[in-house]
Amino acid sequence: MTGPIPHVAFADGTSVPALGLGTWHMGENPASASEEIRALKAGIDCGMTLIDTAEMYASGGAEEVTGEAIRGIRDEVFLVSKVLPSNASRQGTIAACEASLTRLGTDRIDLYLLHWPGRHPLRGTIEAFEELRASGKILRWGVSNFDTVGMKQISALPGGQNCASNQVLYNLSTRGIEFDLLPLMAEQSMPLMAYSPLDEGRLMRHPGLGRMAGQLGVTPAQLALVFLLARENVIAIPKSSSPERVTENRASADIELSEDHLAELDRIFPPPTSREPLQMI
Repeated sequence: MTGPIPHVAFADGTSVPALGLGTWHMGENPASASEEIRALKAGIDCGMTLIDTAEMYASGGAEEVTGEAIRGIRDEVFLVSKVLPSNASRQGTIAACEASLTRLGTDRIDLYLLHWPGRHPLRGTIEAFEELRASGKILRWGVSNFDTVGMKQISALPGGQNCASNQVLYNLSTRGIEFDLLPLMAEQSMPLMAYSPLDEGRLMRHPGLGRMAGQLGVTPAQLALVFLLARENVIAIPKSSSPERVTENRASADIELSEDHLAELDRIFPPPTSREPLQMI
C-alpha cells in the first residue's frame, strides 16, 4: 500500500472510500465465520472502511458476522444495510431496521437501502426511511437495483430528494448503466455503489482481461477493480472471505491506468451505445 484509497462524497459532504467490503454469502456457514470476520477486519485495517450487508444475506447471518467484525470499532466504519422489498411497508421497514440494528450490534446504520423495487408503495417506504432518519437510527437512505425510470419515480415523491445512493450490478462485463443511469446519478451528486464488481469471479477467467493483466503485472481482479476506481462517483464493494484476497483487492487502489489502458478495456468490454435494461443478480 503506497497511497490512500480514493474517496467519493455523498451530497451531504460525507466522504467514504471508493473501495469497500461486500458481505454477500457471508454468514451462511458457522465454520467460516471466524475467517470472514478476519477478512473484514483486514479490510478495515487497510482503509476499506465501508461495509455493505443486508438482512437478506444468510437471513441476517451476514449482519451478525459484520457486527462481530466491527465490535469496538464501530465509529471507524461506514455501515450499509438493506431492507427486503417484502418487508418494506412503512411499519415493516421500521421493524426490519430495528432487527438489523440488533444483529449488527449498533445504534445506527450509515446508509439504509431498499434492496430492490417491490409490491409496497414507495411512498410508505420513504416515509419510514424519513422517520428512521429523524430518530437517528439511520443517517441516510437510498435504494438498490433501481433503473433510470425508478430513480425518477423516487425523485418525484415527497422526501425523494433525500435519496442518497443507488446500488446496482456494475462491472466490466455489465456496463449498461453507463449510458443513462450513471450520468443521471452524477448530476444529482448521488454515489453509485457497484455490487459484484468482479462478476462473481467470472471476470478472473476472462482471457482478454487475463492477458492485459499479465502485461501490466497485476491480477485480473485488480484490473477489474481499477476500472471502477477510475470512474467518478462509483463505490466498488468486492466480497472476499480471505484476508489475503482482501489485501490484494486493496492494492488495486495503488494502480494507475493510462488513457491507452482504458481504451484497451473499452475494446475488450465495449461500453453501451444505447439504453439497456438494468441487469441484476
